[in-house]
Amino acid sequence: MEKSQLREMVKKQLEELHSDTFIKGCADIHRHLFTYSKWNKAKTIALTISRGREVDTKNIIEEAWKERKHVVVPKCDPKSNTMTFRRIESFNQLETVFFGLREPIVSKTIPVEPEEIDLMIVPGLCFDQEGYRIGFGGGYYDRYLEEYLGDTISLAFSCQLFKCLPRELHDVPVGGIITELGVEK
Repeated sequence: MEKSQLREMVKKQLEELHSDTFIKGCADIHRHLFTYSKWNKAKTIALTISRGREVDTKNIIEEAWKERKHVVVPKCDPKSNTMTFRRIESFNQLETVFFGLREPIVSKTIPVEPEEIDLMIVPGLCFDQEGYRIGFGGGYYDRYLEEYLGDTISLAFSCQLFKCLPRELHDVPVGGIITELGVEK
């Protein structure tokens, strides 16, 4: 299958998940994440603000703040197809931008350099056994991960896992995948 077909298939599967299954799955993924060794040692966590049927990140952010971790979220520049991460200390520091994404308000947040990020939770729709992923199609994370040297992990439901995915030369695998069943890689 091509990437676009895989994206559509997984989006449909996620939409068809019963609400109770989705909520319980998110809770199980959170539980596995919060006992993950790289989460426990990380002082600065990078992640996106979830929407729709993505694994909920609001509770992850709240837990990070509770554990006195720094939380950084991406600010995308659609003109250059690049992104930077900015530290947030409140959900009030976010605004809704293109495609309904929630991003940091530049005037209310400070930028964070890649080397300051200990653990990056990388979003995606499809993942394979080697950590390769198919994202949402913008290529923002692929470009950022070329330079990022810290730990990476993705959060997904088991229905988002595949044996092998189509790859391109610029694709960078994540270091681990956590599903409702546990750590997969």
